[in-house]
Amino acid sequence: MRTLVISDLHLGMRLERDVLRRGAPLGVLLEALADVQRLVLLGDVVELSERGPDEALAVAELALRALGRRLGPDREVILVPGNHDRRLVAPWIQEMGERLSIDSSAPVDATPELAAVSSWLAPARVSVRYPGVWLSDRVWATHGHYLNRDLLPAWSLGLTRGHLGRLSRGAARPVDYEPAGGRSLRSAHEAISGALPEPLAGAADRLGVLARVATMAKASRKLLRPELARANSGLLSLQTKVASIPALIHVTQCLGIEADYVLFGHVHRLGPLPGDDEADWQGADGRPRIVNTGSWIYEPLLVQDVTPPHPYWPGGAAILDDDADPEPVGLLDTMPASALR
Repeated sequence: MRTLVISDLHLGMRLERDVLRRGAPLGVLLEALADVQRLVLLGDVVELSERGPDEALAVAELALRALGRRLGPDREVILVPGNHDRRLVAPWIQEMGERLSIDSSAPVDATPELAAVSSWLAPARVSVRYPGVWLSDRVWATHGHYLNRDLLPAWSLGLTRGHLGRLSRGAARPVDYEPAGGRSLRSAHEAISGALPEPLAGAADRLGVLARVATMAKASRKLLRPELARANSGLLSLQTKVASIPALIHVTQCLGIEADYVLFGHVHRLGPLPGDDEADWQGADGRPRIVNTGSWIYEPLLVQDVTPPHPYWPGGAAILDDDADPEPVGLLDTMPASALR
């Protein structure tokens, strides 16, 4: 079975950086589905954290209907919500509580929003898993937001602060990683940005990205400019290596996940790519090996004036063929920025 895994579409972003609202990128993705038997949407498919859901869902509907039509009734879509679209399954997560497993199956109508998303993906066969899904006996896939627990601030691009709570191998449950209440710094920033008029929202979004870059100890004020996107993306790649990937590996160990490969999204950094050190993308004993599926958003502060292939260029994905190793790919690497902005 050939599987395509994509994440972080963020359909319905207020600043319209979600590239699948545009015809050319969506056409490339639809073409990539030609020989795929299974599509995995690995979290943050719909941007439900910035504002009310109606506008974001209206944008998402067009792209999701196109995916469903392309796949047809004989092929499958697996939806795995992330932190930006957790709202799709939030009441169900609360109801499950300690019964939540690493590969729980949620009803496709767990919320009205999820029922709508599932209907748009028809006639493809739709299933919903959370917080992850076994794609084979060797490969487990999850959005990856559980890694935030070990970062400071508690969001995808924070600094490592050690293994919070000292959870040991095999001793944790998914419910231990679910929010206990209150707002994180990340969610507070999104709420503020979502309430601002668009010119101010753009400025707030830029400050948010720069704040993420500034979490790196080597960041200089001189680097925090859009024209230095290469330096900014380099710093965030370093952060992924020294903080996010170790945190994700710790999560899998605590949950007792014995996988050769773990696929995740969340940090928007496609990899490993040629030139990356493979040792940075695996556990100390070589397992699990990590693959990130990148994103489908165009972030000027990270890709302005760069030439793909690039780890933060939109269009990231992973291909999985039967028992073969997952392969990260950039589906939009030949597409110019003018078609994505």
